[in-house]
Amino acid sequence: TKNRIKSVYRSRGVPVAGKSVYSSAGREQWQEQLPEAYRGPLRTLYAELDALEEVRSDAEKALVQEARKFPITKLLATCPGLGPIRAAQLVPIVVSPHRFRTKRQFWSYCGLGIVMRSTSDWLRDKNGQWLRAQVQQTRGLNLTHNHHLKAIFKGAATTVITQHPDEPLNAAYQHWLAAGTKPNLAKVSLARKIAAIALVMWKTEE
Repeated sequence: TKNRIKSVYRSRGVPVAGKSVYSSAGREQWQEQLPEAYRGPLRTLYAELDALEEVRSDAEKALVQEARKFPITKLLATCPGLGPIRAAQLVPIVVSPHRFRTKRQFWSYCGLGIVMRSTSDWLRDKNGQWLRAQVQQTRGLNLTHNHHLKAIFKGAATTVITQHPDEPLNAAYQHWLAAGTKPNLAKVSLARKIAAIALVMWKTEE
């Protein structure tokens, strides 16, 4: 709904950025930049957004209330970037941390495991023998994973980067950037660290 609201403005050449376009106080100022014919549909979209925000708020309260029945969610909520909402989403998906012997298995389940992909690995020499070719392998993340978990930990990484400048993990992220690591790869590395921390906290309950 938010994307549709911004698309109405952009369709008329009005550049919009940030969250002020959604707030009750700033809506009137933004709508004044549009022709009258576009304001009616926009008011309908704003009404839809307000209704969805109320439903979302009620759903989050119910989610947190249900999660309080499981003490581990309170502990996991203290993990950097997680908080009560992500912890409440994490527990019913993983169920038990002892399913994973190491953090690497957990990374693969979360879609954060690094895999190597290559083709044309074997070549024939002049004698007709097959030899292993030295080909450049492409690196990427594993494709078979739980998409909800990946969203949880990448969202946690985004929270640490954007909202917690004094967090030690944020300092590690800035160090990776200074060393020349691309931002998207540094963010994945940060998500892997958060996943490893959450797994250890859950196993040790400390």
